[in-house]
Amino acid sequence: MPLPTRILARSRALQQRAESFLPGGVDSPVRAFRAVGGDPPFVERAEGAFLWDVDGNRYLDFFGSWGPMIQGHAFPPVVEAIQNAATRGASFGASHAGEANLAELVQRCFPSIEKLRFVSSGTEACMSAIRLARGFTGRKFVLKFEGCYHGHADALLVKAGSGVATFGIPGSAGVPEETAMHTLALPYNDLAAVEQAFATHPGQIACIIVEPVVGNAGTILPATGYLEGLRALATEHGALLILDEVMTGFRLSLGGAQELFSIRPDLTTLGKIVGGGLPVGAFGGRAEVMDFLAPLGPVYQAGTLSGNPLAMAAGISQLQHLIDHADVIYPKLEATTKAIATGVEALAHAAGIPLTTNRIGSMFTWFFTGQPVNDFEDAATSDTAAFARFHRAMLDAGVWLPPSQYEAAFISTAHGTDEIEFTLAAARQAFSL
Repeated sequence: MPLPTRILARSRALQQRAESFLPGGVDSPVRAFRAVGGDPPFVERAEGAFLWDVDGNRYLDFFGSWGPMIQGHAFPPVVEAIQNAATRGASFGASHAGEANLAELVQRCFPSIEKLRFVSSGTEACMSAIRLARGFTGRKFVLKFEGCYHGHADALLVKAGSGVATFGIPGSAGVPEETAMHTLALPYNDLAAVEQAFATHPGQIACIIVEPVVGNAGTILPATGYLEGLRALATEHGALLILDEVMTGFRLSLGGAQELFSIRPDLTTLGKIVGGGLPVGAFGGRAEVMDFLAPLGPVYQAGTLSGNPLAMAAGISQLQHLIDHADVIYPKLEATTKAIATGVEALAHAAGIPLTTNRIGSMFTWFFTGQPVNDFEDAATSDTAAFARFHRAMLDAGVWLPPSQYEAAFISTAHGTDEIEFTLAAARQAFSL
């Protein structure tokens, strides 16, 4: 029998009010639910693995503020750190000890990061890393991959994933061809295409930037030898390798994807978890490259609120807890994610529904397609209408999935046995509709 549709009267009223002030009523496009239909709930509070909307409905959260809530919402040590920091001032616009303290913790987890700089978002981190790579190499071209999203900087909105994929937009209006002409977008997991790009543009490619595990076209894993091949080609041709670990950093392992796959990049971009839920990004890598930044070098980059004391305090608390309890946290995340992802896949197959699950660590995607998904072209074979129906049914059952087929889902340490059973029960009913 059909699930009862949740009453979202207050959420609907708030959405209509927001539309009077904000384009589409949102500050980030995917929140509008255009890809899945229905009314987007307006969140009133969050704790542990759950969200509550203004209508009093509770939801099991599977996107975790798009990744940073690895220890659940309102994690007490992080909340306490933010509260304590707030009593000393919300922003200084000047240096303070928290910046180096958090940088030291990041460096402990990522040995490839010899020096780093904090910014306020993943977009800033990737944009700045690319500017630095161009300044350091004296080259213009940037090599990226289809379906990989590195923020909304003009030069990177070329065959990007995430919301761009969700809405079927190949790029973005407002980005001049002259801005994007030096961005080369290639298929992910295709080393031959990378070799050809270097042959076509000898001595002109400044960097390769890649999500080591794609998360913004849904979860897509690197083929065996792919990341190693990128590393070798970058070295051979004098280009820098940038791993965009905004999503994978501290999530796939304490040292991110580069630890998991034993790859040492020249530069790394971070975000999400490093800020403990507050807006933070970072980029860092080889000291000789980072020293090209002002005030030491000719590459300018700045941010008035970079190193914000509240964000640094949240990040320090978050990372210290991950470091201290890594031997418990990561095995638990792996086990919980496996139980949920494969459990729902089995239910789909039992119901005769084509479903492919891509999973690594505590991130995964259910692709509504019967074929393996190894790149964005494969991901695009998904039945997005079927995903939308599944999303609405799960939401009505109290499970809030990412509102796009082309986004990864995330598990936190707050998800446990009860949450596994709750999810499987909801999926069983959703697949029976």
